[in-house]
Amino acid sequence: MTEKEPHQSLDIKDLEKKLDQLIELYLSVKNENENLKSKQEALMLEKAHLLEKTTLARNRVEAMISRLKTMGQGS
Repeated sequence: MTEKEPHQSLDIKDLEKKLDQLIELYLSVKNENENLKSKQEALMLEKAHLLEKTTLARNRVEAMISRLKTMGQGS
C-alpha cells in the first residue's frame, strides 16, 4: 500500500457521502416540485370554478336589474 492509497480512499468516501447527500437533496426537491404542481393544478381548478360562479352571479344580477327597470317603467 502506498501513501496515496489511504488518502484516495478518504477522497472516494467523501465523494460517496457528497453524492448521497446530493441524491437526497434531489429527491427532496423533486417531491416538493410534484407537490407544488398538484397544488397549482388544484388552484387552477378552483379559480375556474370561482370564475364560473362569478359569471353566473353577474348574469343573475343583470337579469334582476333588467326586470326592476321594466317594472319601474310599467308604473
